[in-house]
Amino acid sequence: MTNVQIGFAGIGVLLFLIAMRVPIGVSLIGVSFGGIWILIGPAAAWGALGVVPWNFTASWQLSSVPMFLLMGFICYHAGLTKGLFDAARLWLWRLPGGLAIAAVFGCAGFAAVTGSSVACAAAMGRIAIPEMMRNRYDAALATGTVAAAGTIGALIPPSILLLLYGIIAQVPVGKLFMGGLGVGILTTISYVAVIYFRVKWKPELAPQTVVSASRAEMFAALGETWPVIALMLGVMGGLFTGVFTPTEAGGAGAALSLIIALLKRSIGWKGLYASFVETMQTSAALFIIATGASMLTRFMALSGSGNTLTTFVGTAGADPLVIILVITFVFLILGMFLEPIGAMLLTLPILLPILKGANIDLLWFGVYVTKLLEIGMLTPPIGMNVFVIKSVVGPSIPTSTIFRGIMWFLAADAVVVTLMIVVPGVATYLPSIMTN
Repeated sequence: MTNVQIGFAGIGVLLFLIAMRVPIGVSLIGVSFGGIWILIGPAAAWGALGVVPWNFTASWQLSSVPMFLLMGFICYHAGLTKGLFDAARLWLWRLPGGLAIAAVFGCAGFAAVTGSSVACAAAMGRIAIPEMMRNRYDAALATGTVAAAGTIGALIPPSILLLLYGIIAQVPVGKLFMGGLGVGILTTISYVAVIYFRVKWKPELAPQTVVSASRAEMFAALGETWPVIALMLGVMGGLFTGVFTPTEAGGAGAALSLIIALLKRSIGWKGLYASFVETMQTSAALFIIATGASMLTRFMALSGSGNTLTTFVGTAGADPLVIILVITFVFLILGMFLEPIGAMLLTLPILLPILKGANIDLLWFGVYVTKLLEIGMLTPPIGMNVFVIKSVVGPSIPTSTIFRGIMWFLAADAVVVTLMIVVPGVATYLPSIMTN
């Protein structure tokens, strides 16, 4: 076998291992190690296993990953986002489907301090779904809204997906965050529009609720959202104005969330301990997958398979739009079976040379692929966010009802994805005006 054939065979073995449910990190490292052994020899394979993980994890930029994770876990355990839904509920109840719209805005606000769609859906599901069900909302609308709105968590900064993409693709993370913010806002608007017009069309989906609250109580509820607003202004304001780098933003966000939690006296030693433990566990899992992706990049470079793919695409004269449509199909399929970070890190070593060869904007693509992966969090048969909501509601609502509820939101996502292709400025305008 030639080196290129060995490279493609390695990709085939990798896909087989993942289909057999072998953990993605283990599959990436194992195939890359074995491939380098076959290509160059055992000494080079052991050398790569020692050098690549160190070179990758020693990156200063990567230190922001556990810091952003810590910020999210502190906010979760300190309950800093509890006031989001209550404030939105009091201010939006007059709108058709007001509680569902409040849940979408609550998820968007929660996204600004977590960066995780699963955490976003789980936290808001416990708060918003019981409230909607008490007010006789249609079960599919109530559960589908929170499952879909949870995906905003990976778009609105800080986004772990965008952070890892920026580090691997060598794209400025701050600009990726701004691109994700633009698409996150557009997604939020599209979800609100879906709820508004559906309930306007079929009022029985969400009976009108009457919230008796004085203006003073409404403003008091708005005041309870100050922890999230302070964090958003602190982290995103510093990034947008160039006061600190994305790497420094992670540490600033974690420190600011801890200060706010202590000021509110809403976190104890138990919550703080849980925040640190969960941060270490999640960071370790992410780093293993990311290290495997870095080793796969080394293996593909040594085999020449990456260059072969790029050359093939170039000589075939493939239109960038065709490449994007094919990649869209691939990610939608992968999203049905793999969790987003694993799917992204699995494919980037293969796709990046192709994207560069086709002169596709890597900043735009990072935001685009994040959106695609979040759609995968909703699509059957896996639909991780759907099963997160199922764990929240228990046996009272069938899984099929939740899947039925997300279909309208998937239609809205299709519109957003189309807009991103037709009008790339949706993802690139905010980064273009960001202070360098």
